[in-house]
Amino acid sequence: MERREFILASSGYALSALGLPDTDSITRRTKTALPGAVRVGQGEVTAVRHMVKALGDSASELGGGHARHLAVRYLTQDVAPWLEGRFTQATGRDLFAATSQLVHLAGWMAQDEGDTPELRGLAQRYYAHSFRLAAEAGDPELSATALRGLAVQCVDLGYRVEAVQLGEACVDYGRHVDNPRAVAYYEATLANAAAQDDDRRMATKHLAMSETAIGKPAPAVGDSWAAHYSPGRWAHESGMILSRLGNLDAAEEHLRHALDIHGLDRRRTRAIVLADLGGVRLRQGDVDGTMATWRDFLDCADGIRSVKVQAALQDMRVRLRRYSGVPEAQELRERAARLTE
Repeated sequence: MERREFILASSGYALSALGLPDTDSITRRTKTALPGAVRVGQGEVTAVRHMVKALGDSASELGGGHARHLAVRYLTQDVAPWLEGRFTQATGRDLFAATSQLVHLAGWMAQDEGDTPELRGLAQRYYAHSFRLAAEAGDPELSATALRGLAVQCVDLGYRVEAVQLGEACVDYGRHVDNPRAVAYYEATLANAAAQDDDRRMATKHLAMSETAIGKPAPAVGDSWAAHYSPGRWAHESGMILSRLGNLDAAEEHLRHALDIHGLDRRRTRAIVLADLGGVRLRQGDVDGTMATWRDFLDCADGIRSVKVQAALQDMRVRLRRYSGVPEAQELRERAARLTE
């Protein structure tokens, strides 16, 4: 299947799947467990949540390519039998919600590992399955977060219409969530998709809505990734939206703010912010600032297995060719080449 046909089919499936999850499946499973099925309680639910956090922390630090096989093995060998086990309705909903997070994490890892048809397809299927699990668990926040994963993938691949459609569906589900950080998360996703689609009005509107939401008091930390959408993550994402809209001064301010308050304990995140800031400074004509920022980026990027970091390295190498007479530029290009070997 050609690349565009594949992403279109996947995106169309994700949108049509909004009405497909079997919301009675958990109730039915509590009555139809097979004889000998393993008994599942809150201990197993807690185990899944702990594994999501441990694997997610590792991937955030070193990139999705480092531990995806561990997440998949845990999902297929440990968690899958629990989904077919014996549990109460309350435990079943918690188990499906926790598994939705694990499946979403596996999708994010696949997306971050590399830009190949196989990995893109894996990520899309994981996100769609994560959505179904979340919807069956009755968790609109996790449902919206799964749709966000699909929307962001479309943004990254340049499929504008699909990205906006998925972003709108994500925001629609987010309206049922009483969590301002989650709302900011989803509104920024739609703003980003609209900016890529050159719809300045929509992008500006939803970026402002996202800013209003992120400025509200944060709730107690919850289980989903949306609950961990920090002001720093918002500053990074909004900075790149502003850059796409051509407001480079505001973009630089937001990215510098992101470095000040977010990503200090996550090398992958800090590397990506530094790469983006260097690109914005280059567009502003600040060559010295660009060189200094990209030097810091290379320090962070060593050892990270992330398609975004690899793409940033390649982008940097290409852009530095115009400064072939500048010794520092040549040094940075050589360092970047070693990291992409």
